[in-house]
Amino acid sequence: MSAQPTALGRATGGRRLVLWRHGRTTWNAEGRFQGQTDVDLDPTGVAQAERAGPMLAGLGPARVVASDLRRAQGTAAPLARATGLEVALDPGLRETHAGRWQGLRMAEIRERFPDEVARWDAGDPDVRPGGGESRRDVAARTTAALHRALEGVPDGGTVVAVTHGGAARIAVCAMLGWPTEVWNSLAVLSNCSWSLLAEGAHGWRLVEHGAGTLPEPVLSEEG
Repeated sequence: MSAQPTALGRATGGRRLVLWRHGRTTWNAEGRFQGQTDVDLDPTGVAQAERAGPMLAGLGPARVVASDLRRAQGTAAPLARATGLEVALDPGLRETHAGRWQGLRMAEIRERFPDEVARWDAGDPDVRPGGGESRRDVAARTTAALHRALEGVPDGGTVVAVTHGGAARIAVCAMLGWPTEVWNSLAVLSNCSWSLLAEGAHGWRLVEHGAGTLPEPVLSEEG
């Protein structure tokens, strides 16, 4: 959608929440399911964060919070420098823990775990990939982390939360109150793009999704 934070996102009287996916890693480029494996940004991911950080600084965030995994911390760093804000770390913003799936390419996962993948692809919120977390579990912990980050932020204030592809999609849907059966209808963010939610009289609404870049392929969904 928009490559710059929109006037609509700035004008609303309620709080704003940006869910920002981290920059690219080598595992993203290889199509591996990262989950909670702690993989660093690659040079492209560092460049993506350096480009996006000053853009998001234009929103004048009141608070920046990030997953405690290194790729999220590295993505948050340019925004912290641009704003002078300290980045608060919250493991509640981590990616889905995917147990035995982590580190594998999707073709390998489909070959080894066909029944789990079929349920995963169908959007089953209770399937536990690789024996890890269900999407319902991820929704509960990510929304709890976001509400912690929003505590004390006044009307008109903005929180930027640096998280992960699958976690961001689930968190957006859960914050909007969407039923689980439609969660798969929201596209996964590409590396270093973001969603912007604005708070109104009737709850949260989606203002932007996939902002920050020209359209790019999603190299891996969860990570």
